[in-house]
This record gives sequence, C-alpha cells and structure tokens, in this order.
Amino acid sequence: MNTMNEHTLIMRDSVVAQPLIATRPAAPKAQPGGIEVSWAKHQDEVRAAQKLRFDVFAGEMGARLNTPVAGHDVDLFDNYCEHLLVRDQATQQVIGTYRVLTPVQAKRVGSTYSDTEFDLTRLRMLRERMVELGRSCVHPEHRHGGVIMALWGALAEFMTRNQLDTMIGCASIPMLHNGVVSGDVAASIWRQLQATHLAPIDFHVRPRLPLPVERLDSTLNVEPPALIKGYLRLGAKVLGAPAWDPDFNSADLPMLMRIADLPSRYRKHFLGA
Repeated sequence: MNTMNEHTLIMRDSVVAQPLIATRPAAPKAQPGGIEVSWAKHQDEVRAAQKLRFDVFAGEMGARLNTPVAGHDVDLFDNYCEHLLVRDQATQQVIGTYRVLTPVQAKRVGSTYSDTEFDLTRLRMLRERMVELGRSCVHPEHRHGGVIMALWGALAEFMTRNQLDTMIGCASIPMLHNGVVSGDVAASIWRQLQATHLAPIDFHVRPRLPLPVERLDSTLNVEPPALIKGYLRLGAKVLGAPAWDPDFNSADLPMLMRIADLPSRYRKHFLGA
C-alpha cells in the first residue's frame, strides 16, 4: 500500500537498519514466469528499490520528491523498513517492491508513514501486531498479475511467520485524469467504496490534509486503480476519506487488511491453508 505512494525526524543514511523482527527467508525464492522474490539484505539492494520507486513516482506520476540521493526515492522511514524485492531472473533487475514497517521498528522511528497523513488514534489497539505496507510499485514493462501476486505471497508468509495479523497503508489514486489535474476521480472512487467497503466506525481515521471531496464531482463512472481493486479482493477495508498528498500528486485512501479476513481461495493460494 502506498503505499503505494507515501517530517521532522533525523534521517539516517548510512546502512540498512537491522530489524528487530527476525524471520525472513535467507535466499531468493523462484516464482513462475522467470521472477524471484527476496528481502533486501544490503544497502545496494535497497538502493535498487529506491531507484525503481523514483522512476515510477517521479518519472511517471510527476511526484516532487525531497530526496538526499539523486535519482532515488529516499525518506526517513526507509532505514527502519524491510524491503521486499521482485527481480527478473534473467537480468536480476528489480521490477517490483514493497517496504514493510514492523511494529517494533515503528516504535523506533516514532510513527508510521500513515501517521503523517492520517490521525490513526482509533487503530491504537491494533498496533502491537500491525505492519505498514508502503511505496508499492512495479516496473511498467512487468505490470502483470505474476509480480504483484509474488509480492503478496511473500508478505502473507512474512506476516504469519512473525505472528502479525494486520496490514495498513495509503493506497494512492493519481490526481491526473484525461490530462487534467483533478480530484474528481478520487472523490468518485471514495463515494463508491464508502458505500461498499467502509470499515466499522471503530476503525475510522481522519486525514490531516483532507481532499475536499465535497467540492469535487463525485459522480464519475470510474473504477479504482488495479492495486486498490486487488486489495479489496483480499478483504481490505477503507478506513475513511482520502487525504491529499501534494508531493506525490495523488489522493491517498487509508486501507486496512487482516489475515483473518483473507477469502479462503487466497488463504489457500498464499498460505496453503
């Protein structure tokens, strides 16, 4: 989740943080379609993910990134996160990535990225077993189901291995529609999902910089981005109205997924259960 497209703490930019949550596979795991999944172990592997993120977010979406490393999307949370990578087996190029902030590491950095966009007070009872997914992206030449399914499979395995049960993140909706910067698409998607996939009120969160949906056209007949539709198929819920992220040129929907809510077919696919 942006996760898919995510300030006042000091940035550490020396080595990859050594996470305090232990278990992740040591070796890359081959997948069908000539791809492999692994967790970054060295700074150069994290840099490859950050380069892909920059190309997608700045190059494609027009995000304005305040980064200490030219040509890379780097922020203060990166050194506290686990970075999940999908590579093309033939070229070893990183073609997909997520970053994962565990509960222990969220305490170390002081918050999650989602906390900077939303007031998450109502989620406080979930935090001990809640991870944040962010900065999700896939190379434009590899945007097929195999890459995202490989990422999700590795995430599900990580969650169950570490006895974590809840995932949150900011799912981004681009503000550019038919060549015009507008929030109408985001307002229309929010209207749809508010009616069909809104979480119980106990989990509602509030945007710190709300998208002014009441002043936008929310009647457009548009579909959510593919990643959001994928999350919904996995049982995700929307936690409230979208925030406006001017740096990433997007509207961000707060979303929550719980392992217990995975439909049985996905539970069998990802967990063999």
